[in-house]
Amino acid sequence: MKSVKIIKTVEKFPGGMMVIPLLLGCVVNTFFPGFLGIGGFTTALLSNKGASTFVGMFIFCCGASINVRQIGEPFYKGAVLTFTKFAIGVAIGVIVGKIFGPAGIFTITPLAIIAAITNSNSVMYSILAKQYGVPTDVGAVSVLSLNDGPFFTMIALGLTGMADIPFMSIVAVLVPLGLGMLLGNLDEDVRELCEKGMPIIIPFNGFCLGAGMNLMDVINAGVPGIILGLVSMISTGFGCYWAYNFFFGRKKKTAVGAGVGNTAGNAVATPPAIGAADPSLAPYAAAATAQVAAACVITALLCPLLTAWLHKRLEKKELGKAGQG
Repeated sequence: MKSVKIIKTVEKFPGGMMVIPLLLGCVVNTFFPGFLGIGGFTTALLSNKGASTFVGMFIFCCGASINVRQIGEPFYKGAVLTFTKFAIGVAIGVIVGKIFGPAGIFTITPLAIIAAITNSNSVMYSILAKQYGVPTDVGAVSVLSLNDGPFFTMIALGLTGMADIPFMSIVAVLVPLGLGMLLGNLDEDVRELCEKGMPIIIPFNGFCLGAGMNLMDVINAGVPGIILGLVSMISTGFGCYWAYNFFFGRKKKTAVGAGVGNTAGNAVATPPAIGAADPSLAPYAAAATAQVAAACVITALLCPLLTAWLHKRLEKKELGKAGQG
């Protein structure tokens, strides 16, 4: 029997190892939700209940892959991407909050804006960086993974006075990364094991995150959710693309920065977490959750396409210069 080339087929799509399992999980949860709730190992492995574990494992492995003796350029690249995305998301959220208040504009609240825009899918970025960049671009995920989840959203809302976030909620996000860094630098075998383990985590992480979404979320969120997704992708996709090339594109420009122009699936859990931490924001959590979920789906589809388009555009420019030379 001839072997079916599933992996090679999936890898033909931009960010396919993350996006396709995510969409499959979303489809299964939309049309066959009972399958994910049958219990036992099936629910533990494939339902959204496993998403936090897989994200935590991925962050741990990212931490273990950081060699503090060779941290240099990957750390610098990750810091630029993380700061740029964070600054853009906070700036847009604060402006909307100052002008329109906590209720936001077109029902898009500052909570939803900051949760969606400051939170990127580091797994998707790592896939796109591997496809279009160099090893130090991929290594930037070790820093970028800090914004997977509510960590930066909590900091942003806390620093701007828009929410009152418990300190331990922030600390809990950093523990897997710090533990991974510690063990990975104490023993190189741990680092090697985690680096080898990361590829298998990616598709399961994608499916579990998708299993927490519903295609109806896009419809329920309506136009505001779609707008939020487009704003997230355009503002941070092009913003980080420009910043990345400003700092690192002197020799050769790259489309890698656009790979953070997305909203992570686990960002869906951020509005309820913020609402639980600060009751004053609880009334806005439900709408924000639906809108962030819509942004996740929209950016999961469009961010890889944007990155691929920018990559091809840069390649054409390089060919043009070579032809003129």
